[in-house]
Amino acid sequence: MEFRTWGGRRKGAGRKRVAPRPMVSHRARPRHREAHPVHVTLRACDGLPPFRERALFARMRECIRAASHDGFRVVQFSVQRDHVHLIVEARDPEGLSRGVQGLAIRLARGINRTLSVRGRVWGDRFHARELRTPREVRNALVYVLMNAKKHLRNAPDVDPFSSAPWFDGFAHLVALEMTASTPVVRAETWLARKGWRRRGRIAEREAPIAPG
Repeated sequence: MEFRTWGGRRKGAGRKRVAPRPMVSHRARPRHREAHPVHVTLRACDGLPPFRERALFARMRECIRAASHDGFRVVQFSVQRDHVHLIVEARDPEGLSRGVQGLAIRLARGINRTLSVRGRVWGDRFHARELRTPREVRNALVYVLMNAKKHLRNAPDVDPFSSAPWFDGFAHLVALEMTASTPVVRAETWLARKGWRRRGRIAEREAPIAPG
């Protein structure tokens, strides 16, 4: 009897191995300064449904809305299929750490409640990058608000799965009339409120570039 074989031990055969995403280092984070906004990224565990589903996003948006308080503020965000980008402000290093951790817990509970499941949501500790100059803040705003263009072929100029509909810094667009109140708060740092505008308003067709 003759058996058919598929593939075999030959050079280049088999599924190509994909390198895993590097984990966030557990080294001590750089000391946070109140004057610096921070670009934060939260990445989901494998196996969860896409976050860009309307009911799930609506719950996540409400969690983000509830996360800001006196010592911690979410000033912009976007939700992608398996991760969330945020620009936040915090009074001090402890406020930043506790604020992001509290938001991550709030989001995890909201996601699990919406999906009627239990279990871990985030695959790693949050990644945080201090934004120290007007250019860095502007680049981060483009990266966060326009991030869907990095992942979707026909992404809209104003991503409804973000805070872009309430953003007043576009060059040719005005903030949309939304039935829901804004889920973010007004920036209080000079860099995030005024400084970045010295580099020019954001054109609605700009694409994200690496923060910096």
